[in-house]
Amino acid sequence: MRLMTIASGSSGNCIYVGSGNTHILIDSGISRKKIADGLALAGLSMKDISAVFVTHEHIDHIKGLGVISRKDSIPIYSTKGTIRGIKECSSLGEMDESLFNEINADADVFVNDLQIHPFKVSHDANEPVAYTVKCKEKKIGIATDLGFYDDYIVDNIKGSQAMLIEANHDVNLLQVGSYPYYLKQRILSNKGHLSNETSGHLIDSLLENDVKNIFLGHLSKENNYDKLAYETVRLEIDMSDSEYRADDFDITVANRDIPSKIVEI
Repeated sequence: MRLMTIASGSSGNCIYVGSGNTHILIDSGISRKKIADGLALAGLSMKDISAVFVTHEHIDHIKGLGVISRKDSIPIYSTKGTIRGIKECSSLGEMDESLFNEINADADVFVNDLQIHPFKVSHDANEPVAYTVKCKEKKIGIATDLGFYDDYIVDNIKGSQAMLIEANHDVNLLQVGSYPYYLKQRILSNKGHLSNETSGHLIDSLLENDVKNIFLGHLSKENNYDKLAYETVRLEIDMSDSEYRADDFDITVANRDIPSKIVEI
C-alpha cells in the first residue's frame, strides 16, 4: 500500500491511498489541477482514481469535488449528512447525482482490493467520519478534524502501519492570536480540532512495533507551525510511560501546499 499527502492544512486537504491495483482519494479540498499534479508524482493520473471518500462537507475538504465530478465522473463516497452538505455548497456547481454513494460509520466499503472503514469523529459538521484503509494485512489510518479522541477512535486506528493524525494548533498561539473569541472557543471545543499536545497523546496510544510512518496533518496556518507541531508531538511521546520513543518512528509534518514523500508499507 502507498500513502501520500497531496495537501494537508486548514486551507485544503487531499490524501492519496492506494494498492498496486486500486487508487483512491480521501477528500478533495484543493483544485483538480493541484490534485492531478500531486498524483503525477506517484506516476498516476485522475483516470487511475477509483473513488473519492469525503470526511465532511467543509470547503477545505471538498473544494475540488465539483470540477472532479464533471471532468472525471469519479464515484463519491460519504455519509448521508455529508452528501447533504456537499449538495448545499453552491460554489461546487452542478454535480451528477448518480456519482454519490451513501456510506455509514462502522460499515466497511470495498473498492476492488481496498477495504475502507469509516468511523465517527466529533466535529462541527453534519455527519463527519475518519477512515482506515486496508489491503490484505496492511492498514493506513487517516484522522483529522476531530475535537477529541476516545477508546473508540484509538480502537479504529490501532494496527495501522502508517497514519495521518491531526496536529492542528498550539493552544497558547491560538489563545493569544487574532481569531475572534467565538472561533477560538470552536477550535478548542469537543467539536473542533486536536492540539499538538493532544495529537501527541493520541499517537502515543497508537504506537506498536509495526508502526512505520506517522504524518502530522491539518496544521493551522495561523496558530501553528511545522517545527512546533513536530517537537511537541515528539516530546509528548518521549515523556509518556510508553516503551516507545519518538526516534523509533518516521514522523513527518504534512505540508499545506507541497505533496509529501510517497510512503510504502
